[in-house]
Amino acid sequence: MYAVLKTGGKQYKVAVDDVIVVEKLAAEAGDNVDLDEVLMVGDGESSTVGRPVIAGARVTARVLEQKRSDKIIVFKKKRRKNYRRTRGHRQDVTVLRITDIHAAGE
Repeated sequence: MYAVLKTGGKQYKVAVDDVIVVEKLAAEAGDNVDLDEVLMVGDGESSTVGRPVIAGARVTARVLEQKRSDKIIVFKKKRRKNYRRTRGHRQDVTVLRITDIHAAGE
C-alpha cells in the first residue's frame, strides 16, 4: 500500500517503512505525527484519489531527527559593475519514518 501526501508545499509518494525528509515540523525526535493531507491512497489493483484530499485518511510517521540540510550557495553578480554577493543558506528539515497508512474507511 502506498499514499501520496502533501506537507510543506511538496508532495511525497510513501509506503510503510519509508524514510523521507520534509520541511520542519513542530515535533521532537521520537514523537509520532499524523499527516492528514493525503491526496491519494493505492495498492496493487485499486487506488482512491481525493478531491483535493481524501476525507478521513491519514499517514502516521515517527520523527527520527530534526536537522539542517546541506548548505546551498546563493551568488549574485552584475557584470562590469564590480557587484558580487555571496550568501549561504541551510534549511531546517525533519526526518520521518512512515509507520502506518490509514485509508478513509479504516
